[in-house]
Amino acid sequence: MKKITLVFIALAFAGCKKSLIEDPRGQVVGTQALSTVAGLNAALTGAYKPLAVTWVSGFTTAAVDAVLMGSDDLTTHPASNKQDFREFDQYNVSNLNGRMVNIWNGCYKSIQGANNIINNYKSTVGDAAAINQILGEAYYLRALDYYWLIRLWGKIPLITSEVYDPAVLKISGTGPAEIYKMIESDLANAEKLMANKKTDDGRTSKGAASALLADVYLTEGGWPINDNSKFALAAAKAKEVIDNKALYGFDLVPDLNTFWQNTKAGTTTSEEVFSIHNCGTCNWFNSNTSTGASAMPLEENGWDDYFSEIRFFNDFPAGVRKNVTFHTVITKADGTKIPWQNTLVKHPYYQKFRAPDDGNINSPNSTLHLMRYAHVLLIYAEAQARTGVPNEQAYSSVNAIRTRAGLAPLSGLSSTDFINAVINERAWEFAGEYTRWFDIERLQILPAIIAKRDAAENPVIGTPKYYLPIPAAETQLDPNLGN
Repeated sequence: MKKITLVFIALAFAGCKKSLIEDPRGQVVGTQALSTVAGLNAALTGAYKPLAVTWVSGFTTAAVDAVLMGSDDLTTHPASNKQDFREFDQYNVSNLNGRMVNIWNGCYKSIQGANNIINNYKSTVGDAAAINQILGEAYYLRALDYYWLIRLWGKIPLITSEVYDPAVLKISGTGPAEIYKMIESDLANAEKLMANKKTDDGRTSKGAASALLADVYLTEGGWPINDNSKFALAAAKAKEVIDNKALYGFDLVPDLNTFWQNTKAGTTTSEEVFSIHNCGTCNWFNSNTSTGASAMPLEENGWDDYFSEIRFFNDFPAGVRKNVTFHTVITKADGTKIPWQNTLVKHPYYQKFRAPDDGNINSPNSTLHLMRYAHVLLIYAEAQARTGVPNEQAYSSVNAIRTRAGLAPLSGLSSTDFINAVINERAWEFAGEYTRWFDIERLQILPAIIAKRDAAENPVIGTPKYYLPIPAAETQLDPNLGN
């Protein structure tokens, strides 16, 4: 809108006698900008940035919690100004909801940046290894973006060009089967092109591509693809990552409290497979408004955006992990301490997403984990068990998570009981971490989840469904889109 306004003013002063002619001397535009490795690397920044708060506010706001609020590990305030959050929690999402637009726009802007590299890297002159690394990261990001979009919306525009064409406003949505084929292809390319370890904080690597591919295979084994052959592929790919964890620089952080303290401080750890690192010293809009105030109670100057459902908290096994995960004693402004049952919302909060005790409730330097090494271990355990009887490595994988959590190891379970135990472990280990909703979706267990909801939760007022409506702005531009 600013550009249009400025052009209008310029024409008004010119008396409409002269046309406005751009003279972009000094600018490097078009494919010429990608002719060097430095230019290609700058374009890669354009693919990463939309996932953070900068530019289009992708994942590092509470929007990422909002769109997953149909799960049992997340809920929101029953009143106040949280209507846009409650729509997700109550399965009554309007196509005008602004929270989901953050994720939609963030992913598609990132896709545009990735397409720019994938379609133009051949014009780049320079070190082949550096070019391959950048190209591999672009493939990874495009796969990640589409993976989120297809699971949230079900039928989406498949766009592989970085250049706008009016024809894009006439396309129909593409279903999961075709999108997943491209995701698999992109991750296979990413594996071939990237270095084993990330080259910098917040960037991706060959190890991350393999881990994400294992997760994709596991998801494809469930709804809506329902391809049982993918479980063996998921197990094999996850095992590949586990067997080469030293090569990729992955491992569990032994102590969960240390892990989450490092997360709040934005410190890199071996458990990160792919994470977004926020920089509070760069610009104010780089700060993470998902961790911090969003996860804190009003009594502690928080925003009450999200917290845990009561049943989920009650079912969560006691121990070290529960203590680290939840914040249950709230300190009021006068120093009085009250249990979560006596707060305004009467729900337990997430300790692991609270701001560090440094006085800054927006956690500007925190880290947002989209995938951890713990995911890889539990992907292997579930996928392997779905191919037959759980083997020794499947048990050792899930028990590594349980031991760190202060729980007794599993042993001697049937395949069905073992799989169910791993699914529960995923719910607890990744509570609030962008995992539970997608498990509920692929396993098609939403009716059972809703049936267990505590009576104190926000009432279900819509029709429970797994996919979100396409944002209204998109369907207005292209009426062919829609679920």
